[in-house]
Amino acid sequence: MNTVPSSEKSRIVTIFTGGTIASTLDAEWGGVVPSMSGGEILSRIPGIRDVAEIIVHEYGTFPGPHITIDRMWELSKIVSSYASDPSIDGIVVTHGTDTLEETAYFLDCSVDTQKPIIVIGAMRNSSEPDWDGPRNLRDAVTVAAHPSAKGLGVLVCLGGVITAASETSKTDTQELSTFASFDFGPIGRISNGVVFIHRAPFHRETFSVSALPTFVPLLKSFAGMDASLIELCRQRDVSGLVIEAFGVGNVTPPVFYALKDASDDGIPVVLVSRCPVGRVEHIYAYEGAGRHLHEAGIVFADYLNGQKARIKLICALGAGMSKDQIRHSFEWSDAAGGAA
Repeated sequence: MNTVPSSEKSRIVTIFTGGTIASTLDAEWGGVVPSMSGGEILSRIPGIRDVAEIIVHEYGTFPGPHITIDRMWELSKIVSSYASDPSIDGIVVTHGTDTLEETAYFLDCSVDTQKPIIVIGAMRNSSEPDWDGPRNLRDAVTVAAHPSAKGLGVLVCLGGVITAASETSKTDTQELSTFASFDFGPIGRISNGVVFIHRAPFHRETFSVSALPTFVPLLKSFAGMDASLIELCRQRDVSGLVIEAFGVGNVTPPVFYALKDASDDGIPVVLVSRCPVGRVEHIYAYEGAGRHLHEAGIVFADYLNGQKARIKLICALGAGMSKDQIRHSFEWSDAAGGAA
């Protein structure tokens, strides 16, 4: 860790975890691998230390798929520690894009602060001529130092687009502006170093996570799905379960009865849609439909996608919440009459 002294600029901690932003083409490995330190990345961005006073925290050089829930929780503790330091104005976390939205949302759910937290990555590695890492990192530091970013929770910033961690998803395997909110659009943008914030996130909630649940799987509905996968998960002694349902919130009859049995046995079961846009609702009433699922105690996760619902359920369970408390947390919109 090193600090550049300054009395005028915002003090921004930048936590480097790896990912494509830290990757180079390695002949020995035969492909692209994370290898650059945070200091090396910063040395290739002229003038970035003019934007803010940067404190470097070298967490690791992990590819996105190597980031686990345990590492997310470790990062959450590190971010919380910096956020509680009155001398720190904002925090940036660099990350592999494959699991970026999950880490960003874990931080959003577990770090209670008004200070800006910006999570970024890159879609091009440093061996490519159009490496987008420098721009994204400069933008992230600029947003983290901007007063209008306070109180918005964790934000994701790639390709000049600013999205809320609770709303954003990786939507394209190649595009530079891959992170987008299908339902609500961006929080704002940054253009030529100028930050524009248009709105606040749709909904935020933080949890006092004290321990991590053992096993919270995510399953996806498919035509003709039976109960076997759910039964296999239950054999692993699941702490909770997330299921991506069809359409507005419906499953096959065998899955319905398996989910009902799990819920009756005290397992929190959270339902989302496998569609990329829209919320789940309990309006259909045939066998396996949303109305009976909801009456059976299945929790409906509003607009969240599967991976984010799993992160939220992990945090809620980690905070020791009961099934009723978890349901209220996920179904806050219904309880509030749809208010944001």
